[in-house]
Amino acid sequence: MKQLFEILASLMEHQEECVLVTIIASSGSTPRGAGSRMLVKKDGFTWGTVGGGAVEHHALLTALEALKHKTSHTRGFTLTRNQVADIGMVCGGDVVIYFQYVSPENQQFRQFCIKAAEMLERDEDSWLLLDITDETCWRMGLYSRTTGFLSGDGEAGFEQVPAGNELFTGKALQREAGGRKFYIEPLVRAGTVYVFGGGHVAQELVPLLAHVGFRCVVIDDREEFANSRVFPQAAETIVGDLERIGDYIQLRDCDYVCIMTRGHQFDYYVQKQALSMKPCYIGIMGSRNKIRVVTEKLMADGFSREEIEACHMPIGTRIYAETPAEIAVSIAGELIGVRAKRMDAT
Repeated sequence: MKQLFEILASLMEHQEECVLVTIIASSGSTPRGAGSRMLVKKDGFTWGTVGGGAVEHHALLTALEALKHKTSHTRGFTLTRNQVADIGMVCGGDVVIYFQYVSPENQQFRQFCIKAAEMLERDEDSWLLLDITDETCWRMGLYSRTTGFLSGDGEAGFEQVPAGNELFTGKALQREAGGRKFYIEPLVRAGTVYVFGGGHVAQELVPLLAHVGFRCVVIDDREEFANSRVFPQAAETIVGDLERIGDYIQLRDCDYVCIMTRGHQFDYYVQKQALSMKPCYIGIMGSRNKIRVVTEKLMADGFSREEIEACHMPIGTRIYAETPAEIAVSIAGELIGVRAKRMDAT
């Protein structure tokens, strides 16, 4: 999403108009859910996706029409074989898509996009708000619990949305508040992935996690394995003593820990400290024999078997991965699953 706001700001800076295409509701077996979006320019250039296939093709044509007429509107698509509104998909379901015309003359919105991209760099929960009371005249805003509301046009109005847990959840939704209709979508869920050990698997893992929206910090006691040259996609790299990780970070209950240091003893040091800090996820790479040895040490330290077995050991989903790249895919898959469950729970 950060990249989307950067692209929007760049287009407006260069006086290029566009249409932002967003699925704001879906049901049934649709290829993409609410929050999927695509950016369309007059020359047919697109960024992002709303599901591919027939639905995306028709959305592209509709967006080009919106560009031609400089209008915003919503349109529903029924994804069934036999209905008149069928658009050629095999699986059934319905989507409601919002086509947002973005004028390059709206420089206040350009400034909002710049601020939004900066805001999305922060490791804090944030949500996108669209005022769609009048779909032809939209307003956009952002909300985070620490910084409050940021309006796309510099005017007040979003403050009437109650800043409670009922509206700001882990799922996209539409609600009415203060006599107006809003679409609210989670953009960033707070939580950093701390990768302990900057070896071959970490070097495959961090770019993959960054690509799917995780904020990553790499920690190693060797500078050559913890620097921005090796990990350009990491938010931060830390060279530090693995026996004293609390000197550098403080894990929260929304953070993730991936332990893949260069030896059993270092893994043990990190896991022992991480267990005490209680992040939402701890995964340890290694053989079952190594995990058994470390488990015995941790139990001798006073940790219960339940606490230890709550860790993901060995790390990653079971896809019979062998190479560093394959192991990275298995870990990324597991973290995506954990994140999705956390978002569904809120």
